[in-house]
Amino acid sequence: MCGRYASSRAPEDLAGLFDAELDPARGLLGPSWNVAPTDDVWAVLERVDKGSGEVLRSMRPVRWGLVPSWAKDPSVGSRMINARMETVHEKPAYRKAFGRRRCLLPADGFYEWVAVPATENAKAYKQPYFIQPEDRGVMAMAGLYEFWRDATVEDDDDPAAWLTTATIITTEATDAAGRIHPRMPLALHPDDFGTWLDPAHHDTDDLRALLHTPADGILTTTAVTTAVNSVRNNGPHLLDPAPQAG
Repeated sequence: MCGRYASSRAPEDLAGLFDAELDPARGLLGPSWNVAPTDDVWAVLERVDKGSGEVLRSMRPVRWGLVPSWAKDPSVGSRMINARMETVHEKPAYRKAFGRRRCLLPADGFYEWVAVPATENAKAYKQPYFIQPEDRGVMAMAGLYEFWRDATVEDDDDPAAWLTTATIITTEATDAAGRIHPRMPLALHPDDFGTWLDPAHHDTDDLRALLHTPADGILTTTAVTTAVNSVRNNGPHLLDPAPQAG
């Protein structure tokens, strides 16, 4: 799974990279080296403009943890941060979004943990690793987004009536990531961005064909300090290599 990641690049830089419009009125997010479930995150998506009928690509904040439109309570989103590539097109919570509401979630890289057993001189702990593309480029993680309507808000036009959430699609881990954890977020190639984001593209087989080995399987893994284990900690120091034992 992917339960924590880093996304530290400036919004303007990300919008340019993905050729997306950035609307400050929707809110701006600061850099984060410790993105956690239920945090607001950047998502790149395409929607049909109601006025012009054109398909527009934008980058906007969404909450990490997909809440299906039929959910009674948005709290279910905390359990839907990941969707498995193998079954995402079939599961009731994700099936409609896979057909119509796909997005990209930009990341510098992601974290996974390995349990280290206790020794005579030290307690057991979880060692975090930061996994990123070898070229240090942006990971365009494949995702789905959904709209949830808060029935307690009467006015449809009130921004508080709607919650936009997203989930990250995961696949079998490859290369260095596979030695740390069996699953990892699936990152799309730039050549596939247009097809993946196109809201008019509904062919399940075509879409699933885009979900292949991320970053060509070329990833690097770095053991980092345990400071990242707490969601209260943030900052570029979380990516500092862990001190060598001994």
